[in-house]
Amino acid sequence: MRPYLDKSAPDVWKAAGEYSRAVASEAQRSGLTLQESEYIKVRASQINACAFCLDLHTREARGAGISQQRIDLLPAWRETSLYSEREAAVLAIAEAATRMPLTEESKADLSGARAVLGDETFAAAEWVALTINMFNRISILSEHPVRPRGDDGKVLS
Repeated sequence: MRPYLDKSAPDVWKAAGEYSRAVASEAQRSGLTLQESEYIKVRASQINACAFCLDLHTREARGAGISQQRIDLLPAWRETSLYSEREAAVLAIAEAATRMPLTEESKADLSGARAVLGDETFAAAEWVALTINMFNRISILSEHPVRPRGDDGKVLS
């Protein structure tokens, strides 16, 4: 097992937390809802296969009022009309910011998302996507474990 990056450099980890809080504050100020931020975090974590972040952010998404059905269908969001235009826009940003390099299709998705969200909210959504991608990589490289939880979200003994 590799060292946990958060434990090996606690000052850097603290700065990462402060950065994340600044991004969340800016996102809220820019009109990105908590639900929209959680959609971004869950979708990017799915693409990156970050089990730790998926465990955390699916719980956070439910806490923000996102239904289990909507969480379950995120990998197929393009195949359903269940998501609003804004939700589809933030999901497109999550995918484009996670799957690099940008393709012509992802550039078109970003252009469409910008038209829906406006510049300020669009930029905030990109910052949220960039931030969760960083945390996904920290957790994956650290091999952060996922602990078993009950239906109430509490860790099982």
